[in-house]
Amino acid sequence: MQNEADNSAEVTPAQGAALGEVPDLSFIKYDSRGLIPCVVQEWTTGEVLMLAYMNEESIRRTLKTGTTWFFSRSRNEYWNKGATSGHIQKVREFCYDCDADTLLAIVEQTGVACHTGDFTCFDGRWLSSPTGEQPPFLARREG
Repeated sequence: MQNEADNSAEVTPAQGAALGEVPDLSFIKYDSRGLIPCVVQEWTTGEVLMLAYMNEESIRRTLKTGTTWFFSRSRNEYWNKGATSGHIQKVREFCYDCDADTLLAIVEQTGVACHTGDFTCFDGRWLSSPTGEQPPFLARREG
């Protein structure tokens, strides 16, 4: 059994390529369909905006253009977030987790992120709220 330090040592990361540059992506771990989940987080507030999937080509497009590109599992096609709505996501940071099997895009969100018109895809949809309190970022946004 490997310890956590051993697991992270398996990842040979691309060291901080600038947007517009595409580093070696061979260390990224895709699922059996060639996809990897990407969490999208807002740059200024830290809010989680959405979760979508990428493949190697959508990662390359994101790195080259500086805006988020995803692969739609239902439509089986690429989509550039905001290309038709104007609600673009300008990538500020683009990183991967310790196992290289999940991505994080930290973006400047123009308009709303969710197709329902909500700012985030997780707006007010609680499975549990033991304290009954609203998270501080929601109070700031509503206030």
